[in-house]
Amino acid sequence: MNKKTQLIHGGVTTDPYTGAVTTPIYQTSTYIQDDIGDMRQGYEYSRSANPTRTALEGLIADLEEGQFGYAFGSGMAAISAVIMLLDKGDHLLINSDVYGGTYRALSKVFTRFGIEADFIDTTQIDEIEQYIKPETKILYIETPSNPLLRVTDIKKSAELAKSHNLISVVDNTFMTPYFQNPLKFGIDIVLHSATKYLGGHSDVVSGLVATNDETLAERIGFIQNSTGGVLGPQDSYLLIRGIKTLGIRMEQVQRNTLEIIAMLQEHNAVRQVFHPSIATHLNHDIHQRQTEGHTGVVAFEVADIESAKQVIKASKYFTLAESLGAVESLISVPALMTHASIPKDIREKEGIADGLIRLSVGIEGTEDLVEDLKAALNTLN
Repeated sequence: MNKKTQLIHGGVTTDPYTGAVTTPIYQTSTYIQDDIGDMRQGYEYSRSANPTRTALEGLIADLEEGQFGYAFGSGMAAISAVIMLLDKGDHLLINSDVYGGTYRALSKVFTRFGIEADFIDTTQIDEIEQYIKPETKILYIETPSNPLLRVTDIKKSAELAKSHNLISVVDNTFMTPYFQNPLKFGIDIVLHSATKYLGGHSDVVSGLVATNDETLAERIGFIQNSTGGVLGPQDSYLLIRGIKTLGIRMEQVQRNTLEIIAMLQEHNAVRQVFHPSIATHLNHDIHQRQTEGHTGVVAFEVADIESAKQVIKASKYFTLAESLGAVESLISVPALMTHASIPKDIREKEGIADGLIRLSVGIEGTEDLVEDLKAALNTLN
């Protein structure tokens, strides 16, 4: 099935009770039982299951070429549920330039429960093995990573994890299932901050998880129900609606992104551009093998933080805001925003300079975005 077709026809596409072509918003907390324990269609209480959420969960499972899907109240709720697969004393490995919220949760919250993490360079698969301990249970990667778009080999990560009986996890937020499907390379769990590209309209906060492993699925489902970080029916509906246009949005985003990168590479105020479409980008060849397109997240470096602020101030079409993946283009300074929770010395070690600007390219007209950003950069000359 063509991916654009699957976006519309995957999962539960119609309402089995009324024939509605759009899954309704089942705004209910509980369900009538015909007798004690005799539940209609298996629904008992909406923390455990809700028909609108069920439709979404089936959809993400289909899109990620998985069998099981779970929807959470935010990307961090999804990430936290996956980390909760670990027990006290367990250890996980994760890429060092991970999203600041993930870093914060691991370093400030889960350490209190005896779960430890090492933040390492996962771009060199051969170097990961030296960090594996007897208590290591998860290998967790973002690829491309946030904000420097570093690429990790998904297939080799899965193979390494399996050889050491580790659970392999990929945060697929930047690529979406339209361009990248980690499960087909042997990864155990794929997750998304669905707030981003999947929702796509800056109107919903959500997280999604998909897996092919029945045992892991049962454990994640148990955690979801037990801790209660579920996605509500209104947001589930909005996310299903957003996913239907994911394909055409990602293709326009990609067109815009490649044109913007070409301009940035030529501008004398730009010191460096970070994006896996660039032939000299680290692991560019690996990225080409494991994906079918390019993310709209682009990072580039200008002289200093004041220069970054000037570019943002001078731009008309790039909105200063955190988050990414929406129809509108966004601009941010990671050191002051998305990655401010990471200590400055660690940011600098990872190459997250104060003058680093991160773009989330939207679906506006290509020429408008290119000219606007170019004009903003020209104010630095």
